[in-house]
Amino acid sequence: MQMSTESLLIILLVGLIAGWLAGLIVKGSGLGLIGDMAVGIVGALIGSWLLPQLGIALGSGVVAAIVSATIGAVILLVIIGLVRRGSGGGLFRRR
Repeated sequence: MQMSTESLLIILLVGLIAGWLAGLIVKGSGLGLIGDMAVGIVGALIGSWLLPQLGIALGSGVVAAIVSATIGAVILLVIIGLVRRGSGGGLFRRR
């Protein structure tokens, strides 16, 4: 399977935006360029699997992809935060 440069750029852009939004929602700030992109891409995988399982259809297009990826990324960050909280640190650490 071959992916065009344009498709790859769109995936990275959607991942970056979704990861940044999820970082703002969960933590209050972004996670850096690479961190936001990674969280957004993994979040897109989670969102694209989970939302149809729940009977939620957002439609198609870039905006729907960003919303789905953001929902998945928020779920991912919350799970990571819960795991890290159990080990004494993480996203939700109080200062």
